[in-house]
Amino acid sequence: MPAPVSAPPPPGSVEFDEPSGTVVLRTAASCYVLRVDRAEGTVRHVHWGAPVPPADAAALPAWAGHDDSFEGRLDGVEEYPVEGGARFGVPALQVRFADGSGSLEPRVEDVRITDGDHLVVALRDRYRPLAWELHYRVPPGGDVLERWTEFTHTAGPDAEPVHLTRCSSAHWPLPQRPGWRLSCVHGGWSAENRLERTALAVGETTLTSRRGHTGHHAGPWVVLDAGHADEERGEVWATALAAGGSWRLTVQRTAAQRAGVVASEGHEGAEIPLAPGHRHVTPVSVAVYTPGGFGGVSRAFHGHVRRHVLPHPEELRPVLYNSWEATSFEVCEENQLALARRAASLGVELFVVDDGWFGARDDDRAGLGDWTPHRRRFPRGLRPLADEVHRLGMSFGLWVEPEMVNADSDLFRAHPDWVLHLPDRTATELRHQLVLDFSRPEVTDWAYGWLHALVADNGVDFLKWDFNRSFTEAGGHGGGPVRQVYIEHARGVHRLLDRLRAAFPALRVEACAGGGGRTDLAVLGRTDQVWTSDNTDAVDRLGIQHGFSQVYPAGVMSAWVTDSPNPLTGRSVPLAFRFHSAMAGVLGIGGDLTRWTEAEIEEAARLVQRYKDIRPLVQHGRQDRLLAPGEGLLTAVQYTGAGAGRTAVLVWRSSTSFGPAHPPLRLRGLDPAARYRDEDTGAEWSGATLMGYGLPVPALADGDCASALAVLQRTA
Repeated sequence: MPAPVSAPPPPGSVEFDEPSGTVVLRTAASCYVLRVDRAEGTVRHVHWGAPVPPADAAALPAWAGHDDSFEGRLDGVEEYPVEGGARFGVPALQVRFADGSGSLEPRVEDVRITDGDHLVVALRDRYRPLAWELHYRVPPGGDVLERWTEFTHTAGPDAEPVHLTRCSSAHWPLPQRPGWRLSCVHGGWSAENRLERTALAVGETTLTSRRGHTGHHAGPWVVLDAGHADEERGEVWATALAAGGSWRLTVQRTAAQRAGVVASEGHEGAEIPLAPGHRHVTPVSVAVYTPGGFGGVSRAFHGHVRRHVLPHPEELRPVLYNSWEATSFEVCEENQLALARRAASLGVELFVVDDGWFGARDDDRAGLGDWTPHRRRFPRGLRPLADEVHRLGMSFGLWVEPEMVNADSDLFRAHPDWVLHLPDRTATELRHQLVLDFSRPEVTDWAYGWLHALVADNGVDFLKWDFNRSFTEAGGHGGGPVRQVYIEHARGVHRLLDRLRAAFPALRVEACAGGGGRTDLAVLGRTDQVWTSDNTDAVDRLGIQHGFSQVYPAGVMSAWVTDSPNPLTGRSVPLAFRFHSAMAGVLGIGGDLTRWTEAEIEEAARLVQRYKDIRPLVQHGRQDRLLAPGEGLLTAVQYTGAGAGRTAVLVWRSSTSFGPAHPPLRLRGLDPAARYRDEDTGAEWSGATLMGYGLPVPALADGDCASALAVLQRTA
């Protein structure tokens, strides 16, 4: 008689089999298995992938290297590889002790589980005063794993500091496969989030930012598959790092076809001095395994961001208007009032005054750091404008750039030492500005003071927090390690945001860095949305938004409708296409409304109302990328609400081409037994038909840049 099969442990749990040293962490669709060997002092990886029963997990062999004196027996095998012994792979931990040495010899101290979902493996060096804890957590209600590491200097108070020269959040080992493919994003200013999938080379592939912020050129996440996955099928592994300063992800592929990702805050040479008795905690690294292709990875990340990252995930983000492209530095009370009245007539819910409202800010050469209203442009201050915006039924927002200063400013003349600088180096100005050192408490205290007064005195509901240049000549003050500031500056920004939002719980914040240069899980934990790109061309945005959606949900993706021809690219695009492109995220408007025709105003008002109708689906629903930009004539994205009761499909055709009609769009995530009615045409189909045969492509206007929105309501 066969042995009874026990019920599988619930997702979101951690199991520890003490005799074998086996630990199993379970998510909704995966499990992660490691083995602790106290005698050897190692924590070895066993499995990351499809679920396995507890008894099988304990019997699985741990990874092991082969007998070769030219290879490291533990390379690619350890959960958290250190530098020391016969290890030749990418280390997660490198240190420099007081005598200049850096070799480590780990010893397992303890294994403990707290709250049923949090594993801690405590290690320390056998002879040197350094201890570290590997933290693993299974956040409830999702399908991701979290990891971070904590370090403690264990010597007495008179000992010298230990310098952490690389202290990674995690090493994520992947199983053996015949080959590996890497997916990531690349680009630059106004060309962010260009998705690329390439074969992973044997060796080390590093994505990094040496800029002091997340960066436009790459994103702190990677996705890996064996080369056969697509949007909905195939095993995929992914990890993202919640770090807002410089960062580094190193993907290693060995000749034995093992792969792994080391996720680290800081770039090479960014030392952290650890004083006796002090502790350093890394950022969190989040990882996903799914058999459901790239779409499965995205939906797991989207759910995690909504459940465990965003401060107010239940809220619907408002339709905003931003004045930058309309008035630039010519901003004044009169033209902002005119724009606000027009914006209110469209149904806009949040009016944001951009750069130029403060100090002597007549262009980008002066004024940064002097955060009081421009005396000539706002002789009555900001409060009358804010009051009128509120009377019109909108919230009031302001653009700020707290981390920057112009040399031509009262602040710089008073505190030239507050900028990132090296005393014997020439300070490099970019965009005519320098970076304030937010690793210094006196600088963040100053910033908190004026931000608190600005919000309190003017009834500010929303801040667009910008950051318009990367670090140069970034040195530590007071003789500290030079490159520590690449980490500590961002942490200072985070502390300031936390402090400000605690003082003003109703305040909402958009993160911006010349567009998408500060997009990461750490900043999303302290803001409500991010400005995706300074490129508002509706066609270019389809590709930018496609790459953005690989990790981040539409509900944090700020997107604007601006004027045509586009001010950056010169492309002429119909108003409906511009709206449909921006409606794929958090809708905003940034054109000069005083120049829009009455017909355009009427059409825009209709489209704003249409967006508000589908906003819960876009911002809170399941997102499915039906057709990727650049892979055919059409691009299409679907958003489905909870319970599959309603779904919206946005379709774009950027350019025309002679040929047969496009086949129907095969939808996803519907109830196959239910009936769905097109709210515009009245046509009705079953969910099975819409997913199997497809939705006929909605009617598109002739010519380039045509688009459509179809909304289906479940009827039975």
